Amino acid sequence: MYVSVWPGNVYPLGASWDGKGTNFALFSENATGVELCLFDADDQEIRLHLTEKNNFVWHAYLPGVGPGQRYGFRVHGHWAPEAGHRFNPNKLLIDPYAKAIDGEINESSAIFGYSLDAPEEDLAFSDLDNAQIMPKCVVVDQSFDWGDDKPLGRPWHETIIYETHVKGFTKLHPDIPEELRGTYAGLGHPAAIQYLQQLGITSVELMPVHHFLSSPGFLVDKGLKNYWGYDSINYFTPHSGYSASGSLGEQVTEFKQMVKDLHFAGIEVILDVVYNHTGEGNHLGPTLSLRGIDNSVYYRLIKDNSRYHMDFTGCGNSLNVRHAQVLKLIMDSLRYWVTEMHVDGFRFDLASALARELYEVDNLAAFFDIIHQDPVLADVKLIAEPWDLGEGGYQVGNFPLRWSEWNGRYRDTVRDFWRGEDDSLGQFAYCFTGSPDLYQANGRNPSASINFITAHDGFTLNDLVSYNQKDNQANGEDNRDGESHNRSWNCGVEGETHEPDVIRLRERQRRNFLATLMLSQGIPMLLGGDEIGFSQKGNNNVYCQDNELSWRDWTLQKSNAELLDFTRQLINFRHQHPAFRRRKWFQGRPIHGLGISDIGWFNADGSEMTQKQWLVSYAKAMEIFLNGEGIVTPGPRGERIIDESFLLFFNAHYETIEFALPNVFQDREWEIIIDTNESRFLNSGKLIMGEQTVPVTDRSLMLLRRVS
Repeated sequence: MYVSVWPGNVYPLGASWDGKGTNFALFSENATGVELCLFDADDQEIRLHLTEKNNFVWHAYLPGVGPGQRYGFRVHGHWAPEAGHRFNPNKLLIDPYAKAIDGEINESSAIFGYSLDAPEEDLAFSDLDNAQIMPKCVVVDQSFDWGDDKPLGRPWHETIIYETHVKGFTKLHPDIPEELRGTYAGLGHPAAIQYLQQLGITSVELMPVHHFLSSPGFLVDKGLKNYWGYDSINYFTPHSGYSASGSLGEQVTEFKQMVKDLHFAGIEVILDVVYNHTGEGNHLGPTLSLRGIDNSVYYRLIKDNSRYHMDFTGCGNSLNVRHAQVLKLIMDSLRYWVTEMHVDGFRFDLASALARELYEVDNLAAFFDIIHQDPVLADVKLIAEPWDLGEGGYQVGNFPLRWSEWNGRYRDTVRDFWRGEDDSLGQFAYCFTGSPDLYQANGRNPSASINFITAHDGFTLNDLVSYNQKDNQANGEDNRDGESHNRSWNCGVEGETHEPDVIRLRERQRRNFLATLMLSQGIPMLLGGDEIGFSQKGNNNVYCQDNELSWRDWTLQKSNAELLDFTRQLINFRHQHPAFRRRKWFQGRPIHGLGISDIGWFNADGSEMTQKQWLVSYAKAMEIFLNGEGIVTPGPRGERIIDESFLLFFNAHYETIEFALPNVFQDREWEIIIDTNESRFLNSGKLIMGEQTVPVTDRSLMLLRRVS
């Protein structure tokens, strides 16, 4: 087949179809030559040597080549691993800017740039060609009828996030056609959307959808797969394994339709993105894309021994965000997902790794400066997982303006409080009010705190109250993987049980956690499945379990209907009452002070908390007053926001405690709305006032509404 080759342009990078032909452009600073490889339907390869190079970009324009064309690159250069160069033209490489990928990577010695048979480990050059076992990039037609769709722009303080997995959410859903289960189209199906709407969440946070390495060798040997997807090999392509339509670009259209359908239902789409490392691993990993294109540019290498990679992620490598082209790659990817795919925000995995200029984490690193100034990203939601595995990597509270953070301290504190740990009451109070000790000093608002009890990484809510120890034997690592200190409590029996008292306590604890989450200031994030009591049988690291252990069990909607209904009521209650989703911090003195008008702190006997009492290590009970008339921030049209006023009784003690109304409110009437000892919201109409006391069951909370 004859292919005409024109010089083309350096911009944009990747493959760009203009209706008449396709421009191809690849950045490689240290390459000595680049071949563009085209593949027909029979996988026959045509190699075209690119002769045009400007600003380290190799480029060409191919008239007549359009959507559906499969391609890859071969990059020539020095094979010098000790100097950080791992060029090997025997390896077909994935275009970092490809918009679609066809096929999966098949495990073979040919995917490695070095020879596995040589005694020099990773130093010997591999002559094996990998083209037949590598997935191919695909030229894509980006046209799509978005209609009037655009990112929803829901205010942060009105946001409720639901973390879920594209495949796991619908794989077993009985009301979704079988051919759509586990796909983007499945998540956009009316049955899935109706469930999310009825639950009341405003945003789905999708675990990684960037194309990733599905079957790395160490899992294949165990008969397992990469389920979570935290091994990206491309930052522009929707993972083809989640497509019901196909992989020759159809997955792009399918993803867009999913976003459009979710937006029409009022639900935002937030992507969990992994820009800190790639699936190529360390120096012993395969050569799939960036390593073969320009290893020393794209990855952080050890200064005095460039054969090896810096690893702040625990995954073998770290992207070299100090290099302008790597920053450009990340920024171009983010802009693409906003402008072309219409997503509403991003959650950055191990975000501290992106802030490392040298070795220390610098919260004014170039990456954050660029995002802060970017007009395309100005209105999207930015969420950091504020830690990595390197020294000094735990950076909760230290990210700059415009960033929200997964608040790991909230998770740990709330878990400790409800399992009855000493010295947790004071920190619990900070967490309940949005963690001002972490976020207020640098000018951020309560929305900086993404509050969560559970997430994909760790126990589910059901398992948090059912297991003291992880049970990860199914992962084939002798239970060594996963977090060992989970701050969990099994309520007296390890694992599944038929003991009624234990079951009732576990149910109460689940409601305690959910109610605390939805009534706290800040932004609640619910782990998908917790609302129906989903269990992973004690496995707290199901990254490799692409099976029923991780897929949502929809039969639980019936067996745990009361829990689902309670969660829906909680979310609806939060939507109705701005007292629990303030845009600004509580006013007056620090939260442990006295005489605060918009919030008050009291002991169980109704007396006002003193500074000394906050320091009592064994204290596990308190009352909080929220003044619905003390909201100083106006509504979207400048109107004054007035809500009802509430009292909350918290009892994390192991015995029932008699709570008294605060002395200043004994002339008012109060109605109990929530009692986590009960399975649903209360509508008894029973009023409490004066010196009347209220028994609050051990390990439970009550919410009272002022009615006069």
